[in-house]
Amino acid sequence: MPEGHTIHRLAQDYAARFAGRPATVTSPQGKFSDAADLLTGAELTGTEAHGKHLFLRFRDSDWVHIHLGLFGKVTFGDAPAPPPTDTVRLRLANPTSYVDLRGPTTCALITDAEKQAIHDRLGPDPLRADADPAAAHARIRRSRTSIAALLMDQKVIAGVGNVYRAEVLFRHGIDPYRPGKDITPAEWDALWSDLVALMREGVRANRIDTVRPEHTPEAMGRPPRVDDHGGEVYVYRRAHLPCHVCGTEIRTADLAARNLFWCPTCQRR
Repeated sequence: MPEGHTIHRLAQDYAARFAGRPATVTSPQGKFSDAADLLTGAELTGTEAHGKHLFLRFRDSDWVHIHLGLFGKVTFGDAPAPPPTDTVRLRLANPTSYVDLRGPTTCALITDAEKQAIHDRLGPDPLRADADPAAAHARIRRSRTSIAALLMDQKVIAGVGNVYRAEVLFRHGIDPYRPGKDITPAEWDALWSDLVALMREGVRANRIDTVRPEHTPEAMGRPPRVDDHGGEVYVYRRAHLPCHVCGTEIRTADLAARNLFWCPTCQRR
């Protein structure tokens, strides 16, 4: 599932290609046809992201809510648009660009009130200007649940996925099984600040890189990482490989139906 930086990048890309101009809106698959008929010819007036949720505003208050889920994909292209396949849930097109949405968990036309209800159930997003990290820590410090599980709980903090979860805990030497109540305010401030910086860079580069300069392939004389997810990381999907910092074998385990990765030496209990 895409992490929050990807959704914020999509919000920027939709705006760059379509904001301020009327768009032809269609649903070749048919599942969004009624809403597409209402929106076609309308101007895209804004885009927004909160965690893993993307919002496209047409006119003043018509919002398309998109959640990509595990299988959703967005493809941008230059006009003229090719004939769409019948897997395209939503296509926007104008004289210069088109964008196709396939396989989302959610693609729905919603009201302002329905949109606000989605925001209300999500935790603060490190990439949003209105984020309140203290609200996330208030929930974390009351919980005996592991910090690794809490970081993945979108009600606690929105947008963090498996990669950022594993990497930020490594970067701060925090054992993933430590209860949330044992995370000090200073530790939380450092985690949050690092997430803000890492995810902003993720938006800019459109990939996740988490290693510090002294641990890059060039600095260490090692081969670059080869992985579909791209980016240089410390522990994510590096199970049984040596830690870049201490050489200990990276461990993996199942936690809440997701794979957890950590270094038992760098992240002592």
